[in-house]
Amino acid sequence: MARIRNIGISAHIDSGKTTLSERILFYSGRIASIHEVRGSDGVGAKMDSMDLERERGITIQSAVTNFKWYLNNSSDGASNEYAINIIDTPGHVDFTIEVERALRVLDGAILLCCSVAGVQSQTLTVNMQMDRYNIPRIVFLNKMDRDGADPDRVIEMIRQKLNIDLLQLQVPIGVSNRFEGLVDVLEECAYYFDGPNGHRVVKKEVPEEYLDLLRSKKVALTEKLADLDDEFAEEYLENRYTIDSLRAAIRRCCLLRKAYPLLMGSAKGNKGVQLAIDAVCHYLPSPSDVVQHGYITDDETTELEGGTKQPLVAYAFKIQDSPMGQLTFLRIYQGILRKGQQLYLVEENKKHSTKKLFKMHASDTEDVSEACSGDIVAISGLKCNSGVTFTDGRLQLTMAPIFVPEPVVSLALKKVDTSDMARLSKALHRFKREDPTFRISVDEESKETVMSGMGELHLGIYVERMKREYNLTVETGPPIVNYRESVTRRVDFSYTHKRQSGGAGQYGKIVGYIEPIGEDANQHLHVEFVNNLVGNDIPPNYVPHIESGFRECCKKGLVCGRQVVNTRIVVNDGQSHEVDSSDIAFKLAAKGAFDECYMDTNPIVLEPVMQVEVVTPHEFQASVLSTITKRKGLVTDTSSYGTNVILQAQVALRNMFGYITDLRAATKGQGEFTMEFKLYQPMNASDQEACSKEYRESLKK
Repeated sequence: MARIRNIGISAHIDSGKTTLSERILFYSGRIASIHEVRGSDGVGAKMDSMDLERERGITIQSAVTNFKWYLNNSSDGASNEYAINIIDTPGHVDFTIEVERALRVLDGAILLCCSVAGVQSQTLTVNMQMDRYNIPRIVFLNKMDRDGADPDRVIEMIRQKLNIDLLQLQVPIGVSNRFEGLVDVLEECAYYFDGPNGHRVVKKEVPEEYLDLLRSKKVALTEKLADLDDEFAEEYLENRYTIDSLRAAIRRCCLLRKAYPLLMGSAKGNKGVQLAIDAVCHYLPSPSDVVQHGYITDDETTELEGGTKQPLVAYAFKIQDSPMGQLTFLRIYQGILRKGQQLYLVEENKKHSTKKLFKMHASDTEDVSEACSGDIVAISGLKCNSGVTFTDGRLQLTMAPIFVPEPVVSLALKKVDTSDMARLSKALHRFKREDPTFRISVDEESKETVMSGMGELHLGIYVERMKREYNLTVETGPPIVNYRESVTRRVDFSYTHKRQSGGAGQYGKIVGYIEPIGEDANQHLHVEFVNNLVGNDIPPNYVPHIESGFRECCKKGLVCGRQVVNTRIVVNDGQSHEVDSSDIAFKLAAKGAFDECYMDTNPIVLEPVMQVEVVTPHEFQASVLSTITKRKGLVTDTSSYGTNVILQAQVALRNMFGYITDLRAATKGQGEFTMEFKLYQPMNASDQEACSKEYRESLKK
């Protein structure tokens, strides 16, 4: 396993992730020719296999591939073969679940930054996601040949905004249209990339005008490594370090996430890519370098030994429909998985038969007879959801789940023909099974089907896929913002549900209180039920029905009919009747208690606030600021690069619908923006009253 690398490429949208993947596949010999992202040549990049991806020039689904890379060992000249699995992920925040589940099963990553724009909104997000899963990474400054490229400025942005330490291993020979090659700080040589596709890496002496800069960077690198790594510090003090010991120290720092190697180049310009793959082999972890844990219970974990001789443990991180049925993507953490092997799904306590076993090359499948610990494969024949654990039956443990963010926007489906309902149901349930951030519900009043997701683009893609893949033309209503409600103060309750109409009646009394869990609702986007009952005044068998009654009420608060969060419900006393008490009586008692005291908790409406990033030429800055102000946004940061300015702002999601039209008008079509969910924030009093009034009016219809 020491020669296996499982890596992902993540970045802000349009930073060059798929372009970099395409060059990696070409230089490794995995593909015969290079094709560009938007598919203008009718082919498109290998990792963008969906027609929608090629048409729009964006990645929508993560794609898995594998290749071999041959690394020349600097000490003995031997050629070492590495097996690399790579996942190309989307850059748009609407498809953030694809990044989450990729990082969940990867050992390392390449964090891509644009050498012109620097750290952007989604750069912050993917860096945070990498931190969540403890992912060591290489930072690659892309687009060094673009006008306005400024690596020194971007390096400082990375250090300040991402709060990570960098180990600069290269110096560019020229920037923008003068970018010619790279100076290697470790080897003290220059690299150039010749040939029509930059496939020939040429090693030369460092140009004289770069020698002083090289020396200063080498001193800075060695001093930083000596500060970070005790083993290297001894070699440094005794002046006996070598290139290999430098690389070993860099690797240790990277694996411990103390500091990350920094490289640079231009994927589209075919410069620096081969050196980046070398760095993946040198510095990123193998599966055996990463300690993995399985959960025996919710609170008890055990360390997996890894290796091929241990009982099989595999995690299903992604499922995808294909012509041969469902493909289930698995990361194998230990043991061997064989074609046709029967698997045990731990969460369901159920055995599953499998059919074929594949290595994936984007949308292409390549049959294999077996796969070993550390591998990423796909398997056919399984019927399961993503986020589940498979074993061979000898172990009863689960792997840590994927973090799934809550949807922030919804669309109601209007005027669906009865004849289309079967196909619509099939499409929606397939999408829901494949994408944990895609939710389906039915509005109780209108009886309309409601889709919920991460943004307008996210849901719009699914509407388009219904049309293309299921021949369904659906009409949608205006976007619906997913507000939340929260209590703000403690209120006690004592409620008795009592009904008598001849024969056995209904009786249930509950006593307790409702309170906020914490001051920051964003830390507690859920409801807690606490059973503090002592004695047997309420028999234990009724408690789950009390909880069920409260949780049903919390699905629809009384202010504007939205989900209640950041709320703790405590039951500490009550009373039952020997004859008249029942499950339904205590469930109705809970509902009555909630209805009676909820409005006394001074509930508030929480609304999703977006982090908005606008890029515009300098001359339109004032106009763009005006568009943000009109939408009640708060500008949090302004920075410049070249002739452009980047504005960071926080704006309520409800005020952002249709913003692209205003932005284009204000910038003569030259401005662009991205946004992603930032946090939930209390709605102001007047807007909350309007929202509540609209909800009350809807109940009268």
